[in-house]
Amino acid sequence: MRTLTYDRLAELLVDRFEVDAAKIRPGVTFEELEVDSLFLVELLLVIQSEVGVEISEDTATPRDSLERAVELISEQVNAAAGTS
Repeated sequence: MRTLTYDRLAELLVDRFEVDAAKIRPGVTFEELEVDSLFLVELLLVIQSEVGVEISEDTATPRDSLERAVELISEQVNAAAGTS
């Protein structure tokens, strides 16, 4: 089981989903990056594979910032590890 860092999320968005790196910053929302809910589900599946923990589709919404999404995913990882 691994944790997801902001830097790793940014890498995934740029490398796997071709999001413009210049637009990525902690406070930017998925909506501002033009990430719709279907895209977000796909991203969560990739993250799930990365961290080795099932990530609920409700974990993040297009209105969440990248920083908030990392927090929400970390909470699920910690809960799965029994450390929350």
